[in-house]
Amino acid sequence: MKSKLLIGLFATIGLSSAFAAPVTYATDANHTFAQFEYNHLGFSKQTSRFNAVAGTVTIDQAAKKGSADITIDTKSVDTGSTLFNSHIQSEDFLSTTQFPTASFQSNDMIFKGDKPVALKGVLTLKGVSKPVTLNITNFECKKHPMSGVDYCGANAETKVKRTEFNMGKYAPNVGDDVTIMIAIEGSKKE
Repeated sequence: MKSKLLIGLFATIGLSSAFAAPVTYATDANHTFAQFEYNHLGFSKQTSRFNAVAGTVTIDQAAKKGSADITIDTKSVDTGSTLFNSHIQSEDFLSTTQFPTASFQSNDMIFKGDKPVALKGVLTLKGVSKPVTLNITNFECKKHPMSGVDYCGANAETKVKRTEFNMGKYAPNVGDDVTIMIAIEGSKKE
């Protein structure tokens, strides 16, 4: 009887250790992108997006820790207008020739219960690095219903001032406050 209890205990410990290991997810290019929204001259809120966003997110559910390393191709900005894409890519704003990427890096995932609710990290945009907190508004990890692989997805957002990233042209007429929204999905890296 004692040996069965010990075997059961070791089996449980083994499962807990396996579950406790950090898991890294690589982004799915078809379901990962970043949007940004700002006030345009008081007329409307304009929303544009970056179509090329890639990286990894690592989650340790048992330790309630995690990290993210995300890169945005700034030349993939999509305003809905080829002419306006060029305007946003100019030196007045993203300066994509000099700064072809932006990044977000975090080693500080905040949990509430079993789910992450925020990522504190550093946003680097146009060569300027600033601390930001991405607030997670949706989070889910499970087997993908079509592929059967381990998969996670989330939505997160933060607000920044574009003048702090050397993109203050036309402020304050064109709003300084920019809301950045991220949609991210990824599969477990083998």
